[in-house]
Amino acid sequence: MNTKKFTMLGVTSALAFTLAACGDEDTSNQTVQEQLDYEIIGIDAGTGVMASTDVAIETYDLDFNVLSSSDAAMTSELGSRYAEEEPIVVTAWTPHWKFIEYDLKFLDDPELAFGESEDIHTVVHPSVEEEHPSAFEVLDRFYWTEDDMGYVQGLLYEGTDDDEAAIDWITDNRDVVDEWIEGVEPVDGDEFLLASGAWDSERSSTAVVKHVLEEIGYEVSVNNLEVTIMWQAVAQGDAHAHVAAWLPHTHAAQYESFQDDVLDLGPNLEGARIGLAVPSYMDIDSIEDLRED
Repeated sequence: MNTKKFTMLGVTSALAFTLAACGDEDTSNQTVQEQLDYEIIGIDAGTGVMASTDVAIETYDLDFNVLSSSDAAMTSELGSRYAEEEPIVVTAWTPHWKFIEYDLKFLDDPELAFGESEDIHTVVHPSVEEEHPSAFEVLDRFYWTEDDMGYVQGLLYEGTDDDEAAIDWITDNRDVVDEWIEGVEPVDGDEFLLASGAWDSERSSTAVVKHVLEEIGYEVSVNNLEVTIMWQAVAQGDAHAHVAAWLPHTHAAQYESFQDDVLDLGPNLEGARIGLAVPSYMDIDSIEDLRED
């Protein structure tokens, strides 16, 4: 029987305590579940990947706790354990810089608890097409690859400012950006508000779009919000757009709630994925391997 619990990590010392405990134990005779202390290191409660982790625990009947923290706390814990080649399982998604920094693998998900691969969509308030046609045209054309986003994420991970990272990518990919803005009518200081999330994937795409819109004359502001509030802001017209809709799975609940009040311009990145990941040095390959016999 599944006895899953969700635990909020209010301070990073909770994770540090777990790590210290792992380092002091002889794990040679332990099961993989015991080595992991029956814990999955998660991110913010209420996010799509956390909701899907809940589904996975139920689907695979896992006796695991999910530690709710933040992207920063999760990756910090991952880095600490990875350095010592200690076991860890984390909530994961791509594109994300941790797959560049560390040799990680997604655990197979034969029951598709996390769904198939996803696309990241651009979503706008319906008024944008008429009131901000130049921005609408750029947003409709905006499209890049996992490698593109991964490059910007890597700069963010190294501590580069969002704006500087975006400018770096734009400079190196001038031909791509020129296609987005070709023939678009410039504006003169029109205000435009982008909603975004605090995760590196959203920060990367939003920063690039912000600077491209500024190239054609917009005064762009960015508001970082929790995912449901991000969708709600666009639906209510409190923001003009966001470029961070993970569909059809991760943001399914938000899409269901707000689809009648937003306009989906389609994918700006294809082949995204969410799931559970472990370092490649761990001898497990499937979520099923986390289930006790």
